[in-house]
Amino acid sequence: MNAKRPACTAPAPETHAHVASQSYQFCNLEHTEVASTALAEEVALAIAYNDISQAVMLVTPTDLEDFIVGFSIGSGIIADVSDIYDLKLSGSGSTQYAQVQISSRAFWNLKQQRRQLAGTSGCGLCGVEAVEQALPDLKVLPGSPLPPAEWLDGLRQRISAFQPLGQYSGAVHAAVFMNNQGELLLGREDIGRHNALDKLIGALIRQQIPTDGGLAIVTSRCSLELIQKVLRAGIQTLVSLSSPTGLALQWARRHNLNLIHLPQKSAPRVYSPAMEYQP
Repeated sequence: MNAKRPACTAPAPETHAHVASQSYQFCNLEHTEVASTALAEEVALAIAYNDISQAVMLVTPTDLEDFIVGFSIGSGIIADVSDIYDLKLSGSGSTQYAQVQISSRAFWNLKQQRRQLAGTSGCGLCGVEAVEQALPDLKVLPGSPLPPAEWLDGLRQRISAFQPLGQYSGAVHAAVFMNNQGELLLGREDIGRHNALDKLIGALIRQQIPTDGGLAIVTSRCSLELIQKVLRAGIQTLVSLSSPTGLALQWARRHNLNLIHLPQKSAPRVYSPAMEYQP
């Protein structure tokens, strides 16, 4: 079957670019000219599960419900969205709070993780348990065919429709989802590359959008954490506009994840699955 290059049939969602950015003045080095520009905003979001503080994340203040769901899945705190019983956001300005009620099973697992991560030092996590948390045993994907080359034609330009905040103020990463027909469906943006992917995963789950045969696209550097998030979400193809790290590539191959790098000025590079050269 000949696949044709898909169009962006779904409109980009409202990402509240004006809410997530503000105008600030700047001047030249001689202080003779003053102008203004929009800069992306960030807030500190404190996340608590069953009234126990878990993390404080710096995030772009949009799509926070999507972020909480995606963060919970991508971090291994919950196994399924049904483990979240309630989600309440509060606060204002640069300080916001998320109170998440989760199932007893998920909360017990979370407490086990916290107990393992109790030993820390100024240089970061230490001990065997901490390493096991950073390199968890994750389910191997069943494997999926690589997307047709036509789906990736002009992709850098086409996903700009899903980056209104980036176009308006810059300083943000984006994560975009393409379905099994090669159609760009939705995207999410954030100052944090992990946060953007968490928001995308959360949006897919909350909107009950099937991920089979689809792919996630990230505009940022592709490191191990992003690989782990898409594995937990069950997405079988990840396209990165920047190079993956060696460890990310190893994990992608080990877990049957299709990993494709889309360079700016050359053809797509398939890093996973590994292919033998056939002259």
